[in-house]
Amino acid sequence: MAETGLFKPKGDAKSEATARTARAIIEGEAAARRAKTERLRAARLAREPVEAPPKKKPARRK
Repeated sequence: MAETGLFKPKGDAKSEATARTARAIIEGEAAARRAKTERLRAARLAREPVEAPPKKKPARRK
């Protein structure tokens, strides 16, 4: 029987639904990660730069 593309076997429909759900979950997690990164970056840039403590001079050898 030639495949016409009108009907998909049940296994394909089930795997397609699973793949669609998985992609939606992954995209949601990626969006949340991007939002968190942007929020943290904005907070870091808004914070006043902290001066590094002065470096100690190395002890001279005798």
